[in-house]
Amino acid sequence: MKSYIFLSLAIVFEVCGTMLLPVSQNFTKLFPTLGLIFAYLVSFYFLTFALKTISIAVVYASWAGLGVFLIAILGKLIFDEPLSWQMILGLTLIVIGVVVVNSFVPSSVSD
Repeated sequence: MKSYIFLSLAIVFEVCGTMLLPVSQNFTKLFPTLGLIFAYLVSFYFLTFALKTISIAVVYASWAGLGVFLIAILGKLIFDEPLSWQMILGLTLIVIGVVVVNSFVPSSVSD
């Protein structure tokens, strides 16, 4: 269970870092740039703890898939980016894929 908390934190920090990318304006704004570097470093740090008991395939599928999903939603809410029905369908399939991948994690994997 602890590993999934670390994975969740890694996803949150990865999403925060990615959301700071447009704010950094191609790394020309100091504080957003420092914030995104910090967020990515913390994200990778938490990923290392998740990898202690969860396979890299599951960790990466969850980290990348849920990150993409959250960034698309936040991009719409914060930056008013377009979100077509095709994109919503694709994002839904990503979430379903993450759920399926996590549903078949061997029960011997534990903290």
